[in-house]
Amino acid sequence: MAEDEQPDVEQRHEPAADDELSAEELIRQLKVSDLLLGTLASLVQLGYAKLGEGDLPDARLAIEALRTLTPVLEGVAGEDQLRDLRQATANLQLAYADAVVKSQAPASAPADEHEPT
Repeated sequence: MAEDEQPDVEQRHEPAADDELSAEELIRQLKVSDLLLGTLASLVQLGYAKLGEGDLPDARLAIEALRTLTPVLEGVAGEDQLRDLRQATANLQLAYADAVVKSQAPASAPADEHEPT
């Protein structure tokens, strides 16, 4: 049985070498703009997660990073991708503003009471 297991170990080693070569090839083929778009999309998701947790400083940091890095993609990324990213950033900013207002509202006042009776 030990003899039967040895070829499996060797076979496992060979794909690892192939995987390493594949990873190197993927790095060569990867565009910085694609990586940046993916990172910014992740920042949008993380910003919303931080808002959900009530972590306003981290949500704001995500927004500021999005606002700073999005213009770098002008002329490099597709217009549809940039439009979607700008819209997602704007929606996150609106959600952040709403969260800030809610965090500053007195706890005793109901949120939907806007007019005095």
